[in-house]
Amino acid sequence: MMRRIELKPTEPFRKELIDRTGAFDARALKAATDIVADVRERGDDALRELTQRFDGVSIEAFALPKSALDAAMDQVDEETLEALRHAAAQIRDFHERQVTQSWLFAREDGAIVGAKVTPLDSVGIYVPGGRALYPSTVLMNAIPASVAGVERIACVTPPQHDGTVDAAILAACKLAGVTEVYTVGGAQAVAALAYGTQSIRPVDKITGPGNAYVAAAKKVVSGDVGIDMIAGPSEVCVVADSSADPSLVAIDLMAQAEHDPMAACYLVCPSGAYADEVEHAVEEHLAHSPRADITRASLEDHGLIVIVDDVDQAMQAVDVIAPEHLELHMRDAMDHLGQIRNAGAIFLGPWTPEAVGDYVAGPNHTLPTGGTARFASPLSVDEFVKKSSIIQYSARALMNDSKSVMAIAMHEGLWAHAQSVALRMQAASEEAERAPVGAGWGATINEGGERAHG
Repeated sequence: MMRRIELKPTEPFRKELIDRTGAFDARALKAATDIVADVRERGDDALRELTQRFDGVSIEAFALPKSALDAAMDQVDEETLEALRHAAAQIRDFHERQVTQSWLFAREDGAIVGAKVTPLDSVGIYVPGGRALYPSTVLMNAIPASVAGVERIACVTPPQHDGTVDAAILAACKLAGVTEVYTVGGAQAVAALAYGTQSIRPVDKITGPGNAYVAAAKKVVSGDVGIDMIAGPSEVCVVADSSADPSLVAIDLMAQAEHDPMAACYLVCPSGAYADEVEHAVEEHLAHSPRADITRASLEDHGLIVIVDDVDQAMQAVDVIAPEHLELHMRDAMDHLGQIRNAGAIFLGPWTPEAVGDYVAGPNHTLPTGGTARFASPLSVDEFVKKSSIIQYSARALMNDSKSVMAIAMHEGLWAHAQSVALRMQAASEEAERAPVGAGWGATINEGGERAHG
């Protein structure tokens, strides 16, 4: 079923052995570019036509009233609502631990340097529709934004066939602090968030996953508006030793494969015989899966089994794959954590299926895909704030640094840079003697980080 590669002892796993698809293809990029341009030009009229064309739904007013979020709390069954509350509480607790504060540091010569942390004014969250509904995506994107202090959180999501939005998605919006919901999806929704229409105000940043056209649209608007990442198909890599239950390994691979026929699944294991056991278990599970066709397509087209000689070879393969999700079905899995450099989220031991990370564990499930875990991180509170550097010099501090500043400026051929220091140096000695340490013209920042005027 899955493609196999058997590595010789000490043979390194190479990137060329991975058959990865990108986040989108040239066709998706061309289509998204045209859609973005259309929405920028025609606004809501373009949204209505595109929603009719792609979703088969006629929408007159895209904004849902806030009362719809309140009503959804009564429309969702109690078991699902309680699960969403439980998930929201643990996601919020995790992300509150990520919050960073503004800070200042005063040097002995009177210079003050630091950083001012400011929440973004507004963010837009894309919540996919289509093959499945994702209230968990609302929680994972809106809660860190809310924790960061973002005041305006707008959610866009494709309409269902009857033009409504799933009640669980709306309930998640209510629990997570979403302030606006719009019934629109696809590349056109990304364009509306980026540039605004008659009924949708633009935002500062767009987060959340989507299909190839949504990913392409995020690339098109990036730079005019912030984005979290350009996410490709979902991925899992399971590293299993001989102690791992083949049935559990099989179902964990399938849990990723059932997302999308393009999802990529990797199994790193010690023998061909073990791989046979896992594939046999997959066939047994598929007989009961309502998403068997999607799952099988993913495993057959984008599945890979890597048979390794030892743990070191397995970990080297993991770092080359740099998976979105990594499961270690191994004895003493925690002992191997230090060997891993590249992974979006790491799940340790047989009792930690990737599904807990998708929903309730607390860490964010918006993760780097397509090998970008080599340089990218999960969505976090930091995505929803911006940091401004703070610099205030005293005359004495400027005297201390003046020679270095002027030397570098002159080396770079920037005369005015050097002169901006040299002119101040004419009065620096006198100023240094007269002014108290930390004093200076203009605004300063007091111990609480608030702005005060000197």
